[in-house]
Amino acid sequence: MVATVFISLPVTDLERSKAFYTALGCTINPEMSDENGVCVVWDDNIFFMMITREFFATFTEKPIADPRVTLQTSASFALDSRDEVDAVIAKGLAAGGTEPQPAQDYGFMYSRDLDDPDGNSLGFLYMVPGGAEQEPAAQATTA
Repeated sequence: MVATVFISLPVTDLERSKAFYTALGCTINPEMSDENGVCVVWDDNIFFMMITREFFATFTEKPIADPRVTLQTSASFALDSRDEVDAVIAKGLAAGGTEPQPAQDYGFMYSRDLDDPDGNSLGFLYMVPGGAEQEPAAQATTA
C-alpha cells in the first residue's frame, strides 16, 4: 500500500510559511491553497497543510498548542547523506528557522532538528546503511 500523507500545521503567517518551505525546496499547490491555508508539496506523497491558527481551530474543540512553547509532534525525514541533512538545515536557518538543539550523532544515525518560523518541528536524519546492527549500544553525541 502506498499512502499519501497530509500533515496539517497551524501557522500565523501564510506568506512567511510559503517562503520558508519553498526555501527548503518544496513547492506550493495553488489548487489546494487559499486565504485559510497553503498546501506545501514535499514530494509526490507528502504534503503539509499550513493552516491559519484561526481556521485550524475550526477543526477541533481542543485548544491549539503554541508550537513555540509546546512540542506536540515532529515530522522527520530520512535523507541520503549527512551533507544533505546539513544542507537542508542551512537552507532552513537562512529562511528564518531555528535549530532547537545541537546535531545528534549516534554513529549509525546523524540527526538535526529545525523549527519553522512558527515553531513547528521538523527532523532530518541520515541512517548509515546497516549501521544500527553494527552499533546497537551507540550513545548519542552532539556534533
